[in-house]
Amino acid sequence: MYDISTRKRAVALISQGRSLNSVSKEMGISRSSLRAWQLRIEPLPRMRVQAEPCTRCQRTPESPENTRDYSYLLGLYLGDGCVSAHPRTGYYLRIACADAWPGLTDACEAAMRAVNLSQNVYRTQAQGCVSVVGYSRHWPCFFPQHGPGKKHERPIILETWQQHIVDEYPWEFLRGLIHSDGCRITNWTTRTIGGRPKRYEYPRYFFTNMSADIIRLYTDTLDTVGVEWKPSRQSRKAENISVARKASVSLMDQHIGPKY
Repeated sequence: MYDISTRKRAVALISQGRSLNSVSKEMGISRSSLRAWQLRIEPLPRMRVQAEPCTRCQRTPESPENTRDYSYLLGLYLGDGCVSAHPRTGYYLRIACADAWPGLTDACEAAMRAVNLSQNVYRTQAQGCVSVVGYSRHWPCFFPQHGPGKKHERPIILETWQQHIVDEYPWEFLRGLIHSDGCRITNWTTRTIGGRPKRYEYPRYFFTNMSADIIRLYTDTLDTVGVEWKPSRQSRKAENISVARKASVSLMDQHIGPKY
């Protein structure tokens, strides 16, 4: 573990135009560490490895606490999240949040802190986005969809206890999905009225994902809350779901709204 003065000196040398290779040789520090310090100079918090009480690991598994936050976090995870093993013990949950929506990053961190048993949550800055990262030995307990490979290349099916939470808090689940892989946009068109063109604007929601299972979870939940939807043409391999009818958009605005 390098102290902060060493980190600052290394970053200062790089800012003077020195190459990573030359600074690495001079200071005996790996280039990967130098790259990481350019993004975050403060040391990451030490990970606690003591035993954590887990509602899923006990003899009779129960739903996690803060189920409302969990439903939102589940939506974020299915969209832009991943679980990866720690080199020594435990797991990281990472959720990428675009810099354009700082409110989304705050909401993601708040939900992760509410659900995370170890309370180890921090942010790492990358180009154009912030990764909200939580450490726990029990992330696979809470996200059994975790597995090797990309989500759209493996089955994504909710367990019964997860489906119960989504049924209880469907809007939080939809909000997490929209905040990760969706958006609210304003379309416009023109019509000729009295010989003059008039501009009309109308909002709509889109959700795009490459996993047929995640698309199904999204549309099934839309059906549950009474939102009308339809597939929209998409040139990429991903499927795009559109919500455009006025009443359905109004319902989405009431419970979700645009990213912020």
